[in-house]
Amino acid sequence: MRNLEKYYGVIPAFYACYDEEGNVSPNRVRQLTRYFINAGVKGTYVCGSSGECIYQSKEERKLVLENVMDEAKGRLTVIAHVACNNTADSMELAAHAEKLGVDAIASIPPIYFRLPEYGIAKYWNDISSAAPNTDFIIYNIPQLAGVALTPSLFREMRKNPRVIGVKNSSMPVQDIQLFKSEGGDDCVIFNGPDEQFISGRLMGAQGAIGGTYGVMPQLFLKADACLEAGDWETARNIQYDIDQIIYSMCACKGNMYAVIKELLRRKGLDIGSVRLPLTPLMPEDMPQVDTCERLIKEAANKYC
Repeated sequence: MRNLEKYYGVIPAFYACYDEEGNVSPNRVRQLTRYFINAGVKGTYVCGSSGECIYQSKEERKLVLENVMDEAKGRLTVIAHVACNNTADSMELAAHAEKLGVDAIASIPPIYFRLPEYGIAKYWNDISSAAPNTDFIIYNIPQLAGVALTPSLFREMRKNPRVIGVKNSSMPVQDIQLFKSEGGDDCVIFNGPDEQFISGRLMGAQGAIGGTYGVMPQLFLKADACLEAGDWETARNIQYDIDQIIYSMCACKGNMYAVIKELLRRKGLDIGSVRLPLTPLMPEDMPQVDTCERLIKEAANKYC
């Protein structure tokens, strides 16, 4: 049985880091990496949805991962999302990630065309074959990918010895139990939806990967610590406050990640804006961003 403990805990998704011209900034990538190290989180999930991967080229995604790995130097568990909308590019990113020494690679299913399960399995297995010494994590996000991981597809993928788990971002928390039951003890399930962090962990997810963790890591770390200590009431109260913050961030006209980046900028970490077609912040968003900042500070003062 493999030792999967390096994946247990709070793993923020890595944000896209741009300069003033909208280009990937290696320096800002390194700054964000140090920020996560200093926050005390378990690791980071690089070039996923929060990293705006579908709006970046292969070369940009390689540049991001190279700088994360060079700065992290083993102090973070690094999971690299390598999926592109064609197999060859995905395999190229997988091989590059293995060469850099990431802990695991991950992939969503192919999007747009609805492939049969055997086609999805071949896509994932081909990607995995390009990184034969690296753990592989299935990313289940049916609301965006357009296709859901089924028990039968998961069972087929478990024949690949490199497949060690699922990042489950479907909203029914029972899916955590479904994949946990199917995978057994030699498998790690990550809770994906930040709004169900507590319930996903209670249902058996050993780790969690989320797009809002980076702007309030102390709250997720505290909620996780309360769960481990059996303090369910405090954990639930923290989750309620986290959800209110998320709802407030989503109330802006600008994209949620533009809000997060502005909140990080106010904390002294400037990683730029978002890449079009994602909507940047609007001037009328600023009072709502002030509310988000206040809510995060109040929750941190209450629990941390």
